[in-house]
Amino acid sequence: MNKKLYRSTSDVKISGVCAGIAEYFGMDATIVRLIWVLGTLMNVFIGIVAYVACVFIVPEDPGCIDVDYKEKQ
Repeated sequence: MNKKLYRSTSDVKISGVCAGIAEYFGMDATIVRLIWVLGTLMNVFIGIVAYVACVFIVPEDPGCIDVDYKEKQ
């Protein structure tokens, strides 16, 4: 098994971190978002710092095709 963790580019609310984690573990993205929010409410500093760190550390999904992409003319 060769799974890698990527930020989602298709199911994005802020930056795709929670959706990427959900895809990696085979869960629903809403459940991961709720768990992240509850964890952040328990310790705001760690939750926000961890999210920002994930935004910069976890790469975007390279296999996603952006259907809304319009080439400049």
